[in-house]
Parts: sequence; structure tokens; C-alpha cells
Amino acid sequence: MSESLSSRETSFLINEETMPAKRYNLFLRRRLMFQRNQQSKDSIFFRDGIRQIDFVLSYVDDIKKDSELKAERRKEFEKNLRKTGLELEIEDKRDSEDGRTYFVKIHAPWEVLVTYAEVLGIKMPIKESDIPRPKHTPISYVLGPVRLPQNVKYPHPEYFTAQFSRHRQELFLIEDQATFFPSSSRNRIVYYILSRCPFGIEDGKKRFGIERLLTSNTYSSAYPLHDGQYWKPSEPPNPANERYILRKNWARFSYFYKEQPLDLIKNYYGEKIGIYFVFLGYYTEMLFFAAIVGLACFIYGLLSMEHNACSMEICDPEIGGQMIMCPLCDQVCDYWRLNSTCLASKFSHLFDNESTVFFAIFMGIWVTLFLEFWKQRQARLEYEWDLVDFEEEQQQLQLRPEFEAMCKHRKLNAVTKEMEPYMPLYTRIPWYCFSGATVTLWMSLVVTSMVAVIVYRLSVFATFASFMESDASLKQVKSFLTPQIATSLTGSCLNFIVILILNFFYERISAWITKMEIPRTYQEYESSLTLKMFLFQFVNFYSACFYVAFFKGKFVGYPGEYTYLFNEWRGEECDPGGCLIELTTQLTIIMTGKQIFGNVKEAIYPLALNWWRRRKARTNSEKLYSRWEQDHDLESFGPLGLFYEYLETVIQFGFVTLFVASFPLAPLLALINNIVEIRVDAWKLTTQYRRTVASKAHSIGVWQDILYGMAVLSVATNAFIVAFTSDIIPRLVYYYAYSTNATQPMRGYVNNSLSVFLIADFPNHTAPSETRDFITCRYRDYRHPPDDENKYFHNMQFWHVLAAKMTFIIVMEHVVFLVKFLLAWMIPDVPKDVVERIKREKLMTIKILHDFELNKLKENLGINSDELAKHVMIEENKAQLAKSTI
Repeated sequence: MSESLSSRETSFLINEETMPAKRYNLFLRRRLMFQRNQQSKDSIFFRDGIRQIDFVLSYVDDIKKDSELKAERRKEFEKNLRKTGLELEIEDKRDSEDGRTYFVKIHAPWEVLVTYAEVLGIKMPIKESDIPRPKHTPISYVLGPVRLPQNVKYPHPEYFTAQFSRHRQELFLIEDQATFFPSSSRNRIVYYILSRCPFGIEDGKKRFGIERLLTSNTYSSAYPLHDGQYWKPSEPPNPANERYILRKNWARFSYFYKEQPLDLIKNYYGEKIGIYFVFLGYYTEMLFFAAIVGLACFIYGLLSMEHNACSMEICDPEIGGQMIMCPLCDQVCDYWRLNSTCLASKFSHLFDNESTVFFAIFMGIWVTLFLEFWKQRQARLEYEWDLVDFEEEQQQLQLRPEFEAMCKHRKLNAVTKEMEPYMPLYTRIPWYCFSGATVTLWMSLVVTSMVAVIVYRLSVFATFASFMESDASLKQVKSFLTPQIATSLTGSCLNFIVILILNFFYERISAWITKMEIPRTYQEYESSLTLKMFLFQFVNFYSACFYVAFFKGKFVGYPGEYTYLFNEWRGEECDPGGCLIELTTQLTIIMTGKQIFGNVKEAIYPLALNWWRRRKARTNSEKLYSRWEQDHDLESFGPLGLFYEYLETVIQFGFVTLFVASFPLAPLLALINNIVEIRVDAWKLTTQYRRTVASKAHSIGVWQDILYGMAVLSVATNAFIVAFTSDIIPRLVYYYAYSTNATQPMRGYVNNSLSVFLIADFPNHTAPSETRDFITCRYRDYRHPPDDENKYFHNMQFWHVLAAKMTFIIVMEHVVFLVKFLLAWMIPDVPKDVVERIKREKLMTIKILHDFELNKLKENLGINSDELAKHVMIEENKAQLAKSTI
């Protein structure tokens, strides 16, 4: 009875007009289908079986000291919700599965929907589009197996749309008021009301918004309902279960090769989540081409490995077996023969060969094409999803409750001419300084941990070397697991563990210090957190790779004059074949480990939490309790859920682009990961998380600028990797300038690249204690021999190689940047056909609006022909003017 009174009060508040006959007949049909005593537990309707549940609030009565305050807030909040026109129905805790939780079900009637659809500028269909969808190309028939059925890929026809107006309802294609607004639009409208609804005056200030009530635990959760259970379609009178369709055609690992139902994702979750999956899918498609080229480069290295002149010389007992190398550490390490690194040199050739240069240049061009074609994909998406005239989502620009609570000043808003909370800059400067200092401290902690890992590698290397020398049973192992490789593997694994630990703690600290900055809006909060998290993760994940690529082995000195870390540990040397294989090892462990850990965590974490929630309830079976309770027991995706998905993708993009010259298989690993990632994200959103509130977005936001920055940086890093980490430039210099063998130009390169050191010149504290029957040893550098007047100084070949390296960097950077700029200039940001479609739609929309207003005008003017002619002329002139401007 009280509910019906509330409905009547609501109808008076919003001046409800007489219900149309069509709607009334539909009401009766549904009423006949519904039986109160046999209502399905999976129903998404009120108890009357007519009004659809658009949103659910839940709370638990507690006996704490502030329980009365919370109850008063809820009472006031719900009263004000009813005043806005929303209809509420409360489920008592005695009817809930746990016997403790109250549920407030919210329904937005037609009058509320049309009012706020106009406020939010939601575009709705006015006429079916006469623009045909893109035609199938010959290649599309080859891709038939990856295509989805047309009714899944395009669940609705394309329409010409216009911003909804409640005064022009006859203009829009309203067949059924109950289904005219999709569920995503309905929950977006309700959330808009919830976020602005007041719940009282406290401390002399008007308090409002569901977010503040959730923060204070007045309500425990607020969420829109899923359409139904994901494992079976809905039964009448429930509408079509889009969740089931998504689970069947998208959130299944067996469909990993299928395209995504992007329109259906957008319709169900909103444009913001939809555009993330569009980006992830597009990125995965582009990775396919990079993976093919990278795999071809790897196969080339594999096929040429046995015929590589450098490896053949190192493995030859008469060449590499006769070269005595200087000890790799002081006192403990012994002299060693070059052919002991035979297998390592072959592995190094897999990634350090002629194709390395080609692949580095190719990836510089690939990343440009990736970003330019993404601009086009984004522009096409804006047209297809009605985001051409998009304005920033109001929820993002809304003041945060925390900001309002901390503000003691108010000032006039120049746009709205209303007084609003204001926080002077001087009150926030201390927090900005504290925030900057905290981020700097944590990045310093990352560098410190990296130095600690370096110290570990230096101290453990001597242990590995002496252990492998003394233990005869390890003679066979030494052929493929040298002390260098063993140290590199264990150091990389240790570094990966440290990265995960630091990342775990920093995520929580960064969220805390961002809150302490008291950002004004949700958009400012997200931007500030993005900057902190990306800077830290950039340093955390990439610092070890930067060290191996650009510092390791570059400043070690030479025998007798080695450089020491903290005057105790001798600097790390690279393998005689270069440091590239160690960079590859580091990159493989960190990249692969992060991807496996991330996917396992994303799948296991929500599954375990949901299982535990159901275990705590009276029953473990999801089939025995109501739709709103089923969703209540699911994990919340959270406002930052999408943020972490983007962050994960961008960090992976860095691995694929910044160091790809050292590891051509990186795009292939990323491709495999992303194929799994799409289905894991789809599965967890569809089955393990509550439905998110639909929100709009027309781009990937600040992440696009970050991608552009990394693309530019990747050209420089790959050029430096090829020049200073790879061995390709010294080999080319020898080939063209120093080789004396016309038939086998690379013969003698290994001997040429190793300098000679007189053992007698070793300081006493560095040389091995045992005496040897040889007087010299070799080391990797270009220096004069001991019998030269400039002994141990760099020779002319060193300067030639250095000049060649610098020349290569300059030439490669200029060539790649030139190609990048040319491609960016040649490829338009908006495809020509999209421009034409936008113009066509604008023209048709203006024409339809013109005809509608003209017919309305005729009705109003009646038989006054002179007045009619005058207004017709004015309207036609307006239409012609609009047409000419388009």
C-alpha cells in the first residue's frame, strides 16, 4: 500500500500525463504473464512484475554509535530520490539470504528517463540509416571462421540520431517505452541522479551524492543489475539476456580466434569499457604483423646459427680453444678458454645478427603505423557510436566529496555563476611537495634495489665460477650453463620478485598520497594517479633492462685497471659476444613473468573472493537466491578497474617497443598474452564482477599521449641497443675496414676484437694465486698490446668503431623519424568515408528536424496560408544554409 502511495506521489511530482493506450495494453499483457506468488528468483522487476529494476542499493543495519545518523541519512536520501521521480522498493533483511542485508531497488519511470536523457544529451534514433555498412572485401571471405554471426556483431540496425528532447518525442522511433532506452542508458541516468541527490545538511553544508554515502558505509554497495544468469537465456517476461549472449560469443576461451562483439559490449557496459576492448583488440591485431616479422628474424638467426663465422671461430679448438681469457673476477676466478662460451655464442647469434638492424627499423615504422591507424579507428568509432559531438562526462567533472569536505572557502564559478567549494593553492602545496617527495623516494628505492641485485650478481658470480671449476661433475653442465648465464638467470629472477613486491606496496601508497592531494574532480584524481603509477612502473619494470642495455660492461676498465663498485666489487663484464643475450634473458623473464602473473591474478582473485562470499551465505548455490543478491555477492570492478587494465597494456607496449631489437620474439609473446587477456577480461567482467555503471568516453585519454612518448623513445633506445649492446657494428667495421681475407671476410674477427694483456702486469691482489705456463691473456676491448709504446691505451680501431656507432645512431634515428613524419602526414586522422558519413548524417538529421518542425508549424498555424508560406520560406533557408556549411 505504501509503495502504491509513493508511486502516486511520484506521478504528481513529475506531472505524469495520461498513459497512452499502447503502453496500457502492454502493461495489461505483462500483468497477466506475471504471478506474484511464482515470481522467478532471477527476476529483474519489482514485485509487481512490471517495473524494471535499474539500480540496487544495499546496506546492513549495525549497532554502532553512528547507526542512527546513517539511518537518518538513508531516510532523507531515499525521500529525496522519490521527489526526483524515482520509484523505490525495499527488500527486508529477513528476505535476504544472509538475514542481515537490506536491498533498495530503484526504478526510473518514463518521465524521469525522458527528462534526464535531455539533460545528459543522450542521442536516440530518429530514422533508420540509409548508409550501407562497409562491404565485404575478398579477404573478408578468407577470414570467415573468425567472424561472428551478423545478429551478434550488429545487434541493432544503424540509425540517424539526435539529442533526445522530451518536447519532440514524436520525432523519435519509440515503439515501446519500456525498451526504448537501453539498460546501459537507464543505469547511467539513475547513477546521475544518485550522484547529485542530497541527504541532509551537516556542519552547515549541504551533503549529497551516493559516493559520499558509500565512503561513510551508510550504504554498503550501489550497482546496476546484470540482465540475468550468464549460463542460460532469460525467461519471459524478462528482456533478452545480453549477459548470456556475451558469455556465449565473447567470454569463452574456445572463441579466442573470434572477433569481439564490440557493439554488444558497448550497449551492455557503456562506451568507456567498450573502447578499451576496441583498443586491446586493435593492438592485438597489429601485433600479429610484428610477431610474424619478429618470428621470421628469429628463424633466420636459427638457420644461420651453425654457419656463423664468429661462433665457428669461438667453438673451434684450434682458435677459441687456444685463446686464454683473463679472469672475470679477482683472485677466486681462474683463467678460462674462449671455447667454453661456444654454446652461449650460438645462442647470442639467435638475436644478434644482420636481421637485428632490419627489425629495429621495422618496429620504428610499425609503431608509427599502429598509432596513426589507431587514430583512424578511433575516428570511425566516434561516428559509429555517436560520439562525434561528445562532451566530457559530467561524472568525471563532478566535485569529489573528499574535496568538498576539506574545503573551507567558496568562490564564484565564472561559468555557472554559482558559489562553489574552493581550495587555495597555498593549502595544497605541502601535499604536492609530500607527494613528489614520496614518488621520488620510491623511484630511488627501485634504483637502490637494482643496485642491490647488481651487488648480488657480482658477489655470486665468483661463487658460481669457483664452484663450477672445482666440481668435476659439472663439466658437462658448463658447456651450456656458464657462470655468466647462471648469474644472469638467478639475478633476473630475483629482480622480477623485487619488482612485484615493490609494485604491490606502491599501488597502495600512490592511491593514498593521491587522496592526500585532495584532487578537485574525479578526472583530476585519475590523471594524478596515472602520472604517479606510470612513472613508478616505468622505472620499476624497465630500470634493469636499461642497466643491462646501456651500462653493463661499458665502464669496466681493463685488466690491472678495473673499476670497482663501492671500491669492493669489480664491475660486471659482458660475454665476449656482447651483452645482448643477457638483455634478452632479462627481458624474457620480466615480460613473461609479469604476463603470467597478471593473468593468473586476474582470473583467480575475483573467483576466490566470490567463492568466499557465497560460502559465508546460507547457501553456496547461486541458483537459490534473488538476482540482486547474486550480483551483490560478486566482486566490484571499481572506478579504477579500467585504469589498471590500461596500465598493464601500456607497460607491455613498452617491452614490445623499447627493447625489441634485443628480442624479436617479444611481439609474439605479447600477441599470445593479449589473446588470452581479452578472454580473461571478458570472462571476469561477465561472470565474476558486478555490472559497471555505463559511462561515455571518445578516446583512451591520457594513455594515447603516453603511447606517443614511448614510441618516440623507442626509436632512440633501439638505435642505442643495436649500436652499443649488439655486436653488429664492430663486425661491420671489421668487415669493411680491417678484414684481410677476401674469400672469408669475417675470418679473424674474434682474434681482432680481443686485446692482449701481460699477466705480469696484474696487481698482486687481483691475479689468481697459482702460476701458469702462459704469459698473456685476452680481454674484450680495442687496446694496444703490452709491447707497444702506448700499451693498454685505446687503439685507432676503437675510435673507428665508436664513430661508426654514433653514425649509425644518427642515421637510423633520422631515417626512422623521417619515415614516421611522412606516414603521419600521408595518413589522415579521419578516413575519407567517415568524413562523408558524418556529413551525410548531419544533413539528414537537419532535414528530418526541419520536416518535423514544419509539420508541427502547419498544425499550429491551421489555415493561415500567408503565415505558413512565410515560415516555410524561413525554415527552408535555414536548411539550405546548414547544407552549404556542411
